[in-house]
Amino acid sequence: MAAASVKVAVRVRPFNSREIGKDSKCIIQMSGNTTTIINPKQAKDSKSFNFDYSYWSHTSPEDVNFASQMRVFKDIGEEMLLHAFEGYNVCIFAYGQTGAGKSYTMMGKQDVKDQQGIIPLLCEDLFTKIIDNTDNSMSYSVEVSYMEIYCERVRDLLNPKNKGNLRVREHPLMGPYVEDLSKLAVTSYNDIQDLMDSGNKARTVAATNMNETSSRSHAVFNIIFTQKRQDAETDNTSEKVSKISLVDLAGSERADSTGAKGTRLKEGANINKSLTTLGKVISALAEVDSGPNKNKKKKKVESFIPYRDSVLTWLLRENLGGNSRTAMVAALSPADINYDETLSTLRYADRAKQIRCNAVINEDPNNRLVRELKEEVSRLKDLLYAQGLGDIIEMTNAMTGMSPSPSLSALSSRAGSIASLHDRIMFSPGSEEAIERLKETEKIIAELNETWEEKLRRTEAIRMEREALLAEMGVAMREDGGTVGVFSPKKTPHLVNLNEDPLMSECLLYYIKDGITRVGRLDASSRQDIVLSGHFIKDEHCTFTSSTSPTGETVVLEPCEGAETYVNGKRVTEPTVLISGNRIILGKSHVFRFNHPVQARAERERTPCAEAPAEPVDWAFAQRELLDKQGIDMKQEMEQRLQELEDQYRKEREEANNLLEQQRLDYESKLEALQKQVDRYYPEALEEEEEPEEEVQWTERERELAVWSFRKWRCYQFTSLRDLLWGNAIFLKEANAISVELKKKVQFQFVLLTDTLYSPLPPDLLPAEASKDREKRHFPRTIVAVEVQDQKNGATHYWTLEKLRQRLDLMREMYDRAADVPNNTTEDCENVMTGGDPFYDRFPWFRLVGRAFVYLSNLLYPVPLVHRVAIVSEKGEVKGFLRVAVQAISADEEAPDYGSGVRQSGTAKISFEDQQYEKFQSESCSVGLSRTGISQEELRIVEGEGQSAEMGPSADEVNNNTCAAGADEPENPLKAGLEGALDAALEHLRIGNVFTFRVTVLQASSISAEYADIFCQFNFIHRHDEAFSTEPLKNTGRGPPLGFYHVQNIAVEVTKSFVDYIKTQPIVFEVFGHYQKQPFLPLCKDVISPLRPCRRQFPRVMPLSKPVPATKLTAMTRPQAGPCHCKYDLMVFFEICELEANGDYIPAVVDHRGGMPCHGTFLLHQGLQRRITVTIVHESGGDMDWKEVRELVVGRLRNTPESDETIIDPNILSLNILSAGYVRPMHDDSISLGVDHRTFYRFEAAWDSSMHNSLLLNRVTPYGEKIYMTLSAYLEMENCTQPAVITKDICMVFYSRDTKLSASRSIRNLFGTGSLRAADGNRITGVYEVSLCHLADAGSPGMQRRRRRVLDTSVAYVRGEENLAGWRPRSDSLILDHQWELEKLSLLQDVEKTKHYLLLREKLESTLLMGQECLQSCVTEELSESPQPPEGDQDVGSGSEITTERQRELAAKCLRLLTHSFNREYSHVCVSASESKISEMSVTMLRDSTSISALNTITPSSTCPSLVEGCYSNAELRPPAPRSRAVSPGPETQQDAEAKKAVNGASDAKLRARKYVPDIQEIRVSPIVSKKGYIHFLEPHTNGWVKRYVVVRRPYVYIYNTERDTVERAILNLSLAQVEYSEDQQAMLKTPNTFAVCTEHRGILLQATNDKEMHDWLYAFNPLLAGTIRSKLSRRRAGQMRM
Repeated sequence: MAAASVKVAVRVRPFNSREIGKDSKCIIQMSGNTTTIINPKQAKDSKSFNFDYSYWSHTSPEDVNFASQMRVFKDIGEEMLLHAFEGYNVCIFAYGQTGAGKSYTMMGKQDVKDQQGIIPLLCEDLFTKIIDNTDNSMSYSVEVSYMEIYCERVRDLLNPKNKGNLRVREHPLMGPYVEDLSKLAVTSYNDIQDLMDSGNKARTVAATNMNETSSRSHAVFNIIFTQKRQDAETDNTSEKVSKISLVDLAGSERADSTGAKGTRLKEGANINKSLTTLGKVISALAEVDSGPNKNKKKKKVESFIPYRDSVLTWLLRENLGGNSRTAMVAALSPADINYDETLSTLRYADRAKQIRCNAVINEDPNNRLVRELKEEVSRLKDLLYAQGLGDIIEMTNAMTGMSPSPSLSALSSRAGSIASLHDRIMFSPGSEEAIERLKETEKIIAELNETWEEKLRRTEAIRMEREALLAEMGVAMREDGGTVGVFSPKKTPHLVNLNEDPLMSECLLYYIKDGITRVGRLDASSRQDIVLSGHFIKDEHCTFTSSTSPTGETVVLEPCEGAETYVNGKRVTEPTVLISGNRIILGKSHVFRFNHPVQARAERERTPCAEAPAEPVDWAFAQRELLDKQGIDMKQEMEQRLQELEDQYRKEREEANNLLEQQRLDYESKLEALQKQVDRYYPEALEEEEEPEEEVQWTERERELAVWSFRKWRCYQFTSLRDLLWGNAIFLKEANAISVELKKKVQFQFVLLTDTLYSPLPPDLLPAEASKDREKRHFPRTIVAVEVQDQKNGATHYWTLEKLRQRLDLMREMYDRAADVPNNTTEDCENVMTGGDPFYDRFPWFRLVGRAFVYLSNLLYPVPLVHRVAIVSEKGEVKGFLRVAVQAISADEEAPDYGSGVRQSGTAKISFEDQQYEKFQSESCSVGLSRTGISQEELRIVEGEGQSAEMGPSADEVNNNTCAAGADEPENPLKAGLEGALDAALEHLRIGNVFTFRVTVLQASSISAEYADIFCQFNFIHRHDEAFSTEPLKNTGRGPPLGFYHVQNIAVEVTKSFVDYIKTQPIVFEVFGHYQKQPFLPLCKDVISPLRPCRRQFPRVMPLSKPVPATKLTAMTRPQAGPCHCKYDLMVFFEICELEANGDYIPAVVDHRGGMPCHGTFLLHQGLQRRITVTIVHESGGDMDWKEVRELVVGRLRNTPESDETIIDPNILSLNILSAGYVRPMHDDSISLGVDHRTFYRFEAAWDSSMHNSLLLNRVTPYGEKIYMTLSAYLEMENCTQPAVITKDICMVFYSRDTKLSASRSIRNLFGTGSLRAADGNRITGVYEVSLCHLADAGSPGMQRRRRRVLDTSVAYVRGEENLAGWRPRSDSLILDHQWELEKLSLLQDVEKTKHYLLLREKLESTLLMGQECLQSCVTEELSESPQPPEGDQDVGSGSEITTERQRELAAKCLRLLTHSFNREYSHVCVSASESKISEMSVTMLRDSTSISALNTITPSSTCPSLVEGCYSNAELRPPAPRSRAVSPGPETQQDAEAKKAVNGASDAKLRARKYVPDIQEIRVSPIVSKKGYIHFLEPHTNGWVKRYVVVRRPYVYIYNTERDTVERAILNLSLAQVEYSEDQQAMLKTPNTFAVCTEHRGILLQATNDKEMHDWLYAFNPLLAGTIRSKLSRRRAGQMRM
């Protein structure tokens, strides 16, 4: 046994006409035996493969590297033939896509001498070697068989009797074989050539009749080569039998590349099935022969090789990894358009070369086979005799002729008993199979015992039958009656076939005899001379009449009635005279060319110089001609049909319009009748509307706040920005698609830009009208721009939308002419530099790194300060830090000698003109560019809704020095007095003096290494044209900071504007750097914009689902919501109860382990009855009144968290409501937070999961899978126009009915060894926010603006969109992300101001004397940027009066806080703290102003704007904005409110009758935990403290009974609460480490374990309050230490 690998060769052919017409490029390179393929899309992407032979046949034979047919045969064919003579089985098969050259390599062109393929050369060489043999003891015999495998069916091509499909069977000794496949004996190469030609003809006939194509089938040509050696000494004969298999595989093309449809697609599927199975077999064999599998037992591995999956691999089993020497020739296409198919072929061949075949020399196989077969015959006969069926053997021998000489009488006598024998066989188990095996074995013995002479006689008999059959079909033969060949008769007119496969064209020749030649089907009533079959061939199709006339012999074609007959593409119905060369199509698939040799010779004699036709007259020419000629008639028919359709459409449209008009009139009449009924029943509503509204007299303060609110409302841009994003998305998508197709490496994406200090808008990005209304705008402008990321040059540009549209026109022009203009790299570079390419812009050498701001307040007191300020980019990212020193110097002071490392500039003289500065102030006040006090609320105008709509103008808005003197704010006398005192104290800043100060740029640090050269320039904020610059420094990103050490002296003539500037405005520092080209992220090798990161890296949460549509409620149009009346927080419990054996419904177990997408998974049992219970918990309020549950629906069953809400769900189920009403809370849910007035509303519904008819619910859930369902409850509320909807996604896992699921078992992973009661944790909680809004005024401008609909063009298709691989333009999320960027910029600006203030205060505290404390306090009041509560515009007198009034306010505030927060809620506190103590405390506070200033109560307005929505801040200082939360009506006391309520009872009743629009939104629990732990709550009824477990996830506080509790018992909304801390409260209550949280409904007193814990809790509840308290305490301790 010789083990050898499969020989693999690859061969590349020249370009064909189709590839030349498409200007294809060669992607194949060969060097030695190495073949390399280059990816046409990426030139650097190449793959190399090593094979046994690599044949370069792409060029002409003159090329020295050209591989000819003879060279391929010499390398492969001769070696394989040598192995055949040695006695081995041999196989050569060709593989490749259609048209790659497989058939040319295997067959070649037989009529051209040098272009014959492997098969004819091998056969010719075989007989040459046989003839050259001189050994008389050797004798040879050759047999051939030729079969075709088409659509998994086998057809014999050499025996006309075998018309049907042959069976492929397996014999235990022979292996797989084709039953009844003819093996014909040949004695010469001419015999093989004739048989091959006959087989091709038979293949052609079958393909034509069946409308098939040759390339769609596999052809297998087998040669059985037998060598006999006669041993003279022993007189024994030994044999060697070699089987030579030559396989021409079908093309391995893809369906999409061939355009296959219908039957062709089915054929391709079968062919691809065979080739796919062949690939699997090759891969499996390669795995067997690779390293890891070598040590395994081969039998075990072979069972996994899928030979049986296709007929092709089953017949070639021995040739693939078995007893054979095998060679594979892979034919390659060199064109870039066939890259995928060529690469697949190369990988196929690379796997095949790893296969190892164990070939053996086939010595004397017949002797061994005959012996083993005779033994099997004897065994089978014994088996039948043992079953009493011996007479069947004799009868079988008689019927099959196997007995020596059966007589006819014996056969006839035995035939009568066949019926009884059949019955005996049916009752004998296994006997029928044994008889079948016996027949099969005896047939094989007969074939093996057949002598060579008998085989020759049988071959001759089959040849005669084949020629007779062809003659009967009308196929021409030689005059001597010999074999059929391709020849041209000299005189007789004839038809020659044309086929799609060139090898099958002109193989069949039909004579047209003198007289009439009939063409039709075999089963016609009269005999037909030419027999055709297939679709559209009539029984009598047409006749050819040949007659002789004086002009010569003529042939007339006359079609029969209804027969489809075409001559030269035109259908004929009348007799037509044929001319030599005419194309004749009979039916649909039979194509012929009419040849008349006499006419052709006469034509050549008349025009001897006639040129050859431009293209060959072949099958393709005939088909094109047919389409061209028939196209004229088809066009007329289509126009006629189109006209009929237009007439029909016009008629139907008129009918529809008439019907629609009639319906409209009917509906209008019905509406008028209904309107009259409404007017008759509700006349008072009309009278009420007609009443004129009373004018409301506003105070001056209210009018100012209304103007402020109106200005802010006018600047809201959320809707307009969204409209721009939606409307221009299609242009952005088209630009990206063109960029990808032209390989420009440029990506486009939307970006929002806001005019802020850190990101001022360039003038070219501002629209034309923006500059005009710049002074009218009171808030920063936000624009939509396009961010252009130039990956080629590493640059980023910003375009306006108008510029994008202009450039897009140029891009379209470039795209249209891209095919004509060659891609020249040099030209591209020139376009980029000159701006000629619409994709690129010129980019500066230096790019802005970021901006920093240094305030100059220390110049008011000549103290030097060294600032370390952050360098912030336009996106709000800190790019580094800058150290700058600012100090005042005298005018005549000489600059010290700093040494060589310090760059000193001269003194620059700057003039501050009051008029120029006032103009800048007016612009900055309106636009907000240079406002130092710009608040977070003002920067939040993009979103259209602040974080706290209840909040008034911030402290910066009211107290800012820059804008306070404007026309909108009245001047404050107190502030004017302070400024006068300050000006008097600052002698060095007298008006008219020359003031000199020094700015020293020291160092820059932490700047990224992507910026190489760094320099800095600075200027005054309103003087952009006068900037001071440093020298650039090399930046490596490592090592010590960059030392600029740039000293700049500035001399200024002091003016009022200069003093105002150093009080409020900073110097702007801009840091630039040379940006080294950093490639952007690859856009999936195209343009994919990476998603912008969220503001924080939150864990992935499950998306909120839309409500499940109701089935019983009528679809109501949601009314437009107006101003929000109130908001409530809901906590909803969801339970699924299952029926127990005792008849009770018990809540199912819930798994609360971390990471659950729905915050819990229900563990359910299969096949039990269930109920769903929903409990709603909220604070009691007059507006929240649940009436009934209208409907509870469940649907959207799925096994993934996300749901496709666009698909109509057929499994929606409406549940039967069993009960609904208000209930008392369970013991564990009744947490007394103050006096517990919470409302509990519960309803229950029956749920039969089998009604969904869903497999997900009717089976046990597989391991690792979860089932998700969406539940929606429609609840009707009092005073609401439509039901409110609560929607929740529920996660479930179904177990078998008998599975035991205890609560302790399911919670053990979370709670350790502890266990809870089953009912406690068996539910999931959802947090919701319900908003009750007034009905919107339909005619208000705001409503009209929100109602307008802008088409979202991001969903419109754009050519080339599929290349973007999922990229989408940014939409609403971009606005929200930009909102966060603005908040971040505002916070960074506040941090810089606060750092400057703290640095200055620390410096002054260390340098000023005690006698200067008065001035210091004034300055602190002036410079303090820490927000303070607005004080209004009351006239204030002297300083003592101010102090007294302030003290009175603080005392009254403390008393109101105590009485309002604790006397109402904590009655027991008032008992312990008497009125005398309270009055004594207030007197003490009035006496000690220092203590008041240090320990005053911190209000939310002075600490955290987000917590300002409580009810305790001064209502007079708020703008009249819509109320965003459920807050008290005003600052009135309870008694005042009750009195007002008694007076206005009628108006309250009217208010209760008002209708609201409800909206319930689920709040996702924040994954960020600010703090968690135990804290003590003061119980109202026990005078004791209760310990609860609290988790702070802002803005909510979740309260649990214990740490092991899995279900939230109560929640607090920090955005509604006010956190209060006062040491006086602690002293009064004698409870240390306490603080209070006050909401509208309750006040809660909390106590921490120690002082540190208390500050940690305060920081979690309100970070700004905690920071302020800590700062005050540290300052007080520092003062005590100095004392």
